[in-house]
Amino acid sequence: MRLDKYLADMNLGTRKEVKTLIKNRLVKINDEIITKADYNVQDKDIVKVNDEIINYVEYEYILLHKPSGYVCANEDRLYPTVFELIESKRKDLFTVGRLDVDTEGLLLITNDGILAHRLIAPKFHIAKKYYVRLENDLIPEAKEILEKPMDLGDFITKGSTFEKISSKEAYLTIEEGKFHQVKRMFEKIDNKVIYLKRVSFGFLELDDLALSNWRYLSEEEINELKKMVGI
Repeated sequence: MRLDKYLADMNLGTRKEVKTLIKNRLVKINDEIITKADYNVQDKDIVKVNDEIINYVEYEYILLHKPSGYVCANEDRLYPTVFELIESKRKDLFTVGRLDVDTEGLLLITNDGILAHRLIAPKFHIAKKYYVRLENDLIPEAKEILEKPMDLGDFITKGSTFEKISSKEAYLTIEEGKFHQVKRMFEKIDNKVIYLKRVSFGFLELDDLALSNWRYLSEEEINELKKMVGI
């Protein structure tokens, strides 16, 4: 791999900026100063910038407890983005699906495009569980209606799993995760979601991860996700 690509991938700057680092003799490989941006970095090479070792990381897998007020985009003019909450070696991360700006909860972030695409593909039936707080009391028929396929206009849901907590609280587990889906489903039974939080994605749960905090997925978790979608 070219040295300038290696450094740019590891978030040391743009291609132009890392070429300046190289030109200014700030980059070493195996403790020798390298001044050529097209130097071919080998797996065994030890790369340093300002005498700090820069290890190459091909893929990152992050679980974030997203707070309200953040958008699932790399840039936004109105709101801060979820990427401002994490630290990463990679510059090419994206979210696996999206949570609305006012929705909290479990959000996956990665740069593994194949895995991300399959995790949100309908055919793999990955369950997403949400905690819902409502404006009005639930109607007696809520479970019966919500658990059946529901026509939302642009698509028909596959049906869900509904668990009532109280007159104005519930868990709803869905497979699709379309735009505003949970909110639109409750609108169908004349209710309004006033608080929404995704509490699980497949087998992954927030556990004791505090709001706005994040962690890397374990190797075991990554392998399990891949197994779920046939990778």
